[in-house]
Amino acid sequence: MGVATFLVAVLVGILLLSASASWPPTPGPRIGGGHKISQATVNPPVPGEDKTYWREEAQETLRRQLNLTNTVRKAKNIIFFLGDGMGVGTITAARILKGSQTGRWERESLSWEDFPHSAHIKTYNTNSQVVDSASSATAFLCGVKGNLWTVGVDANVLQVNCTDALNETFHTDSIAKWFQDAGRSAGFVTTTRVTHATPAGAYAHSANRGWEDDAIMVKTGQDPDVCDDIAEQLILKDPGNKFKVIMGGGRQRLLPQSVIDVEEGVGGYRLDGKDLISMWKSDKDSKGVSSAYVWNREDLLALDTANTDYLLGLFAYSHMDYLLDRKPKMDPSLPEMTKAAIEVLRRDENGYFLMVEGGRIDQAHHENKARKALTETLEFDEAVQMALAMTDPLDTLIIVTVDHAQPLTINGYPNRHNDILGVGDVSGVDNIPYTALLYGNGPGYDVTEEGKRPDPSKLNLTDSNYRQTAAIPQSSSYHSGEDVGLWVTGPHSHLFTGVYEQNYIAHALAYAACVGEGLTFCDERKSNGTEGREP
Repeated sequence: MGVATFLVAVLVGILLLSASASWPPTPGPRIGGGHKISQATVNPPVPGEDKTYWREEAQETLRRQLNLTNTVRKAKNIIFFLGDGMGVGTITAARILKGSQTGRWERESLSWEDFPHSAHIKTYNTNSQVVDSASSATAFLCGVKGNLWTVGVDANVLQVNCTDALNETFHTDSIAKWFQDAGRSAGFVTTTRVTHATPAGAYAHSANRGWEDDAIMVKTGQDPDVCDDIAEQLILKDPGNKFKVIMGGGRQRLLPQSVIDVEEGVGGYRLDGKDLISMWKSDKDSKGVSSAYVWNREDLLALDTANTDYLLGLFAYSHMDYLLDRKPKMDPSLPEMTKAAIEVLRRDENGYFLMVEGGRIDQAHHENKARKALTETLEFDEAVQMALAMTDPLDTLIIVTVDHAQPLTINGYPNRHNDILGVGDVSGVDNIPYTALLYGNGPGYDVTEEGKRPDPSKLNLTDSNYRQTAAIPQSSSYHSGEDVGLWVTGPHSHLFTGVYEQNYIAHALAYAACVGEGLTFCDERKSNGTEGREP
C-alpha cells in the first residue's frame, strides 16, 4: 500500500469514526422541552410502569378481547351520538383533561373508548376533500354523500341552487324517517340551534345549510315561497313534524319579528309572521296527543316525561351557551336533555331513533378556544354515560362518531401528567414556550410588535376564552380532513370493524334496526327461516 493510499484510508477511518460518534446527534440543552434532550433533564418516568406493569396490562386487555361476543339480533333502538368537530386530537386531549381530574391522567378513558367495536371513517364529500357539518350529516344520516354546504340532497344539487333542491328525486331521506316509516319514533337533541347543519340532516332538504329562516333566504336573494326554509321544514313538514323529541337552541329562527323572545327581549328573525313554536303546539293539540314546550332547565326537569308524547325544548335564542358560560337555572345540560329524550321516546314499544349532538365542541374549536372545546367534549362523555345507564345493551345500539375533525394538535414532548391546557414545551429555535395544544389555523394566530410569538407562560391560560396559537390566520378555523373515529356497542356493533366511507354508517345502522329500503337483518332472518327466534 502506498503512502498516499494509506493516508486516504486513515482519513476515511477518522471521518467514519467521527460520523458514528455523532449519530444520533449529540443532544443539546433542553430548557423545559424541545427536541434536544440531555440526560440531565430527561423526562422522569411515572413510578411503577416497568415491564411487569405493561405486560400485565396488555394481557388483561387481550383477555377482554378474547371474551368478546357479537350480539346478532335486531336493534330495537338506536342512539346516535355525534361529536361535532371531535377529531382524534380532541378526544386524546379531553381524555387527558378528564384524567387530570380523576388522577388517572393518560390512562383514563372516555365512555365510548370501552365499546367493543370501532372503525375509521373517511369524511370527504362529492366536491371537497374537507367537509362541513351539513354534507357530512347527509352522509351519515341519509347514506348518501353530497356537496359542500348542502343538506339532505345528493350531488346533483349545488350550493344555493334552489331550483334543483326542489327536485324530489335528488332528496335523501334520513334514518330518522326510516324509523318513522317503520312505525317507530324519532327525535334529536343538540346544543346548537335545532335548525343548524347536523340536526337539519335528519329532516331537511336544502341547497344551503344557512337557509335556516325566511329572512336569511331573502337576504341572500332567494324566494322563501319557492324553497321552504329549514325551520319550516322542521315544524311543518314530514319527517320533522313527526319527531317526538326536538331539543336545543334557536328560538330566533322559529319566531317572527313581532314576537319578543322570552330571554333576550328582542323579536325573532322571521319575516312571514309565522310563530312556528305556537304552530307546533297547535298541531299537537289538534291531534289530541300530549305535548310539552319548555324553554328553561327548571321546566324540563319538572316535566312528567312518562306522560309526554311530544317534547319541544328550545333553551336559547341562538345556540345554547358553552358549558363554562351556562346559567344553571336556565340551561339544561346535555346529559339532562339526553335523559329526558330517552324517557319520552322509550314509551314507544316498537323502538326509537335518537340523535344527540355535542355541537358546541366544534364551535369552540372554530374560536381556537381549546378549554371550552374540551369541557364540551367531557359533557358529551357524560351524556353517553347517561344513555348507557338507561338502556339495555341487548336491544339498543349506541354509536359515537364524528362528522369531521378540527386542526387541533398535541405538540412537543411534555412530561407525563402535564396540564394538557398549559405550556407543554419550549421551542429549540426561538427559545419561547408553547402550549401543548396548537391549531393549524384560526383566530389564535398572533405575533408581538417585534414579530415574535407571544410567550404563553406569561398569559392566563386558565381563562376559558384563551385562544391557543394558530399557525395560519383565519377569522374562524377551517376544518381538517383526516379520518375520524367511530365507536359502537349493542346489536350488530360488529358491522364496524374497519375503514369505511361515511355514508356506510346509515346503511349498517338500518340493517341492524330493520329499517330502510336496503338489506336488513330481518329480511335475512325471513329468508333463512330463523325469524322470530333469538340467537
